[in-house]
Amino acid sequence: MLSNLTTGFIGRLRARDPAAWFELWETFGPILRAQLFKWGGGRIGFETVEDMSQETLAALADSIDRHDPNKGARFSTWLLAIAKHTLGGEIDRRMALKRGAGKKPVELDETWAGAHDGPGPGGTYEQAVFDAKVEAAIRMVEREIDLMDFSVYRMRVFDGTSGKDVAKALGVSEPTISRRLSRVRNLLRERIGEVMSKFSFTEEEAQEAARNGVDPNPTKAADALFDEALADIYHRQMALRREDEVSRVD
Repeated sequence: MLSNLTTGFIGRLRARDPAAWFELWETFGPILRAQLFKWGGGRIGFETVEDMSQETLAALADSIDRHDPNKGARFSTWLLAIAKHTLGGEIDRRMALKRGAGKKPVELDETWAGAHDGPGPGGTYEQAVFDAKVEAAIRMVEREIDLMDFSVYRMRVFDGTSGKDVAKALGVSEPTISRRLSRVRNLLRERIGEVMSKFSFTEEEAQEAARNGVDPNPTKAADALFDEALADIYHRQMALRREDEVSRVD
């Protein structure tokens, strides 16, 4: 069954809650655009991709009404299949215009919604969806925690600055840096757990954090590994967003 966080978020999407739509777009928009550009093979421009990625999110919310959690479809599979459907519809529309005739839009084939034995989405795509979830949790923490606390974590973990240099730059003691670092880390673990639950349709997806080194369950011995994994994810997401911005300009 879907978690309460997932069903609550779906309910907000169905109610056309602007904040929910913005969160979905902010989290997964760059991934959708990258996939659509890849599939388009240079045949579609950025404005078309922008429109199609928004259409994909709209189709996602509409189709959730018909989702059966017992079929075993992952959230990432759901998102990818609808994006492919949206691209196929755009190509069909263009071909129909070339022929000078209309074409009835094809219905969304939901046979993919069940678990199957064939190959699933590629590992790169699955990693990108997971990274997007973690980045969403990072943004949540950045918005709600004290600016000084997050600055400590950013400098120490994301920028790789030593604790001594961070303490000197901020004019505080090294023990204070350690306490602030721990405070942010604990909140990150909590928010990562929430985001994984919100954007997961299967138990397998919900457990991805632990498998990727960012287990939401606090373990003192794993703090260094947690920070290292989070830094890697953060930098991959920043690279993805830079590529996304370049595609907008080009």
